[in-house]
Amino acid sequence: MTRFAIIKAFAAITGLFATTQIGAQERQAPAYPLITHNTYFSIWSTTDQLNSSTTQHWTGANHSLLGLINVDGRIYRFMGKAETNYKTIVTAADETIYPVRYSEEQPQGDWMSANFNDAGWKTGQAPIGDNESIAKTSWRSNNIWVRRSFNITNLAGINELFLKLNHDDNIEVFLNGKNIYNKEGWTHSFQYHPINKADLKSGENVIAIHLKNTAGGRFLDFGLVDKIKDNTDAIALAEQKGVEVTATQTMYDFTCGDVDLKLTFTSPLLLNDMKLLARPVSYITYAVQANDEKKHNVKVFLGASSNIAVYQPAQEVSTRKYAAGGLSILKTGTREQPILKKSSDDMRIDWGYFCVAVPQSSGALQFITKSADAARAFSNGAVVSTASTGKSLSLNTIMPFGAVGKDLVERQVMLGYDEIYSIQYFNTNLRPWWNNDGRQTIEGQLADAAKEYKTVMEKCAAFNKELNNEAAKAGGNMYAHLCALAYRQSIAAHTLVKSPKGEILWLSKENNSGGFINTVDVTYPSAPLYLLYNPDLVQGMLNGIFHFSETGKYDHPWAAHDLGTYPLANGQTYGEPMPVEESGNMIILTAAIAKVQGNANYAKQHWKTLTTWVDYLTKEGLDPKTQLCTDDFAGHLARNANLSVKAIVAIACYAQLAEMLGETATAKKYREIAESMVPRWMQMADAGDHYSLTFDNKETWSQKYNLIWDKVLNLRLFPQKVYDTETQYYLTRQQKFGLPLDSRKTYTKNDWILWTASFAPQQEQFEKLITPVYRHSLETESRVPLNDFYDAITGIRENFKARSVVGGFFMKMLADSMKVK
Repeated sequence: MTRFAIIKAFAAITGLFATTQIGAQERQAPAYPLITHNTYFSIWSTTDQLNSSTTQHWTGANHSLLGLINVDGRIYRFMGKAETNYKTIVTAADETIYPVRYSEEQPQGDWMSANFNDAGWKTGQAPIGDNESIAKTSWRSNNIWVRRSFNITNLAGINELFLKLNHDDNIEVFLNGKNIYNKEGWTHSFQYHPINKADLKSGENVIAIHLKNTAGGRFLDFGLVDKIKDNTDAIALAEQKGVEVTATQTMYDFTCGDVDLKLTFTSPLLLNDMKLLARPVSYITYAVQANDEKKHNVKVFLGASSNIAVYQPAQEVSTRKYAAGGLSILKTGTREQPILKKSSDDMRIDWGYFCVAVPQSSGALQFITKSADAARAFSNGAVVSTASTGKSLSLNTIMPFGAVGKDLVERQVMLGYDEIYSIQYFNTNLRPWWNNDGRQTIEGQLADAAKEYKTVMEKCAAFNKELNNEAAKAGGNMYAHLCALAYRQSIAAHTLVKSPKGEILWLSKENNSGGFINTVDVTYPSAPLYLLYNPDLVQGMLNGIFHFSETGKYDHPWAAHDLGTYPLANGQTYGEPMPVEESGNMIILTAAIAKVQGNANYAKQHWKTLTTWVDYLTKEGLDPKTQLCTDDFAGHLARNANLSVKAIVAIACYAQLAEMLGETATAKKYREIAESMVPRWMQMADAGDHYSLTFDNKETWSQKYNLIWDKVLNLRLFPQKVYDTETQYYLTRQQKFGLPLDSRKTYTKNDWILWTASFAPQQEQFEKLITPVYRHSLETESRVPLNDFYDAITGIRENFKARSVVGGFFMKMLADSMKVK
């Protein structure tokens, strides 16, 4: 059964078809992966039609890839939309620091009007906030009132006026006394809000703002911009016929007048091939053929934005066109090149160089323009560069296909990124894995990618098929679809480097949930994918945490939460520890590595540290005191039954490792401790038809997803009654989009649902538990890379997106692969 047929069959059963049909195409994903390598080189389409929106970085910033095709002189747009471009009217501080007047006391009178006398207010500069490394004026109170005067000299020349605004948090904005914008909440980047040009006047104007802090940080920066007219609106749209997402590829089919176009994005992230995994190059393949058996002259255009290499669009870039290794190459990067100078969650890379490369033998033409001019240049037949430095430039490639008939004609282009340095690891800057010795070049990587194109495509096609078949065998077709959606996303939330000691470091970024690097309770749910395909990478997920403790840098009897804020891995930056959570995670995953590899050599290297952690769990794990667990958004909790399961399982894992190492007495001791805890756990958590969320409240319930390791690692701790009871109860608590996390709220975590489903005693129960997760991927209103934290009733995202934790979807495959034969 094809992926399309699976979705259609599901739709017919559930009534989904009416809501997800887009012309002749079915929705396949909440967002579609196009270029996926790591947290910086990550480009997605957030609409079902590839030509309905500008392609984006996972954070939501525009990372535009514009695709046009010329068929016998008529041009069609098949990919992206032209980036929205703005002309500055009143600068924000990302361009130029500007003066403001402000008050932290409630002002008297009509403070928002243009005529208000603010002479008694303080003077300062923007941006305003509580982060001293960014803010020019410090603000630490709960309220601030800000006024800014500016002059307008050419009112008639403004096309469409927008308020450019970045704020944290609740805000009221007035222009010349008129309320033009209000919002409760905050933003992480500039947002653009249309306002009425008639509210401006020639001469002096005033923007007045009241900002209220309710939680977390404080920030304000603002300006006015003019939206530049889009010159692609008159271009015809190609008709998208379908899209398919596999593990390593996203494939679109279009009709462009008298020719058909198959467009394939390939990020060859094969986990068992470290060289290929680390190579920072993706392919876009264009395959064209006539649909009327006639010959047609065809040219294809790719415009790739220089904003792929900036943090903020206001940053200036330089560009270069040159040839190397049989390739024609366009390269761009910021003029500043601030290598590893900042760390944050909502952040794009602004160092290193983005490249677009094509074989010289293809006869392709390359040139550089402003982004706003790119489509017009192709329409007019221009091929000469009109820019080399500036902001928001377009790297343009035209590929001639010649006269195309019924035979398929194929061309490919390669996109690559050279980070120069990827990570700072305890104050040492580390190069990307592919250039660890400092002697490799991005040109060499691109040349290798070009030479190996056919082989790489064959490998990817074979792996896509293998993964789909194995996943379908383990959990059915819906499960296979979820695994395909999860594969590239999870991998692209990591980066691969080598430690100064030569160890693998496979470091995650906690995308959209703090930006922490190498978070242990993000590693934990992500791990099944990597245990299944390359357990050495799981060691790479643990090595840094072991190093942190074993060098004395983290001097506690439990494991650290993280190593810092990406890309700076210099020590934990999360505000407090999760002692039982992280210690349990590290021990369980070390045991999982041993089970998969068939030996405990890795555990032996870290035995002293593991012993310290397990001894902490024997004292504090059975009935945990008030603390956070991985589900920290739910708040602190005491007597957490699921966290207790983790501790019990981890103690048994330590015993299993000891047995593998020939430490028989140690194994016996800790096995007896774990076994003695199980009946006490069952008694404390027993709530009749289920087991409770906390030991002291039998009116509660929760997913006990940590139980899965008892099955996967064949620990034989908890009796089958526990699994039967919990699974039967869960099936009575299902909502439209999944099983809630617990009884406190209706939100859920889809990674944990997949774990919980994986210990269901019957295949039918597994499928019943995952079907709502599949439905969520097709129906959610939240059009972002798979979000793992959402409301189980509405399907709307609570938070989080593009996170590595969807690697946990592979738990059922892992569990099946580990079954005792």
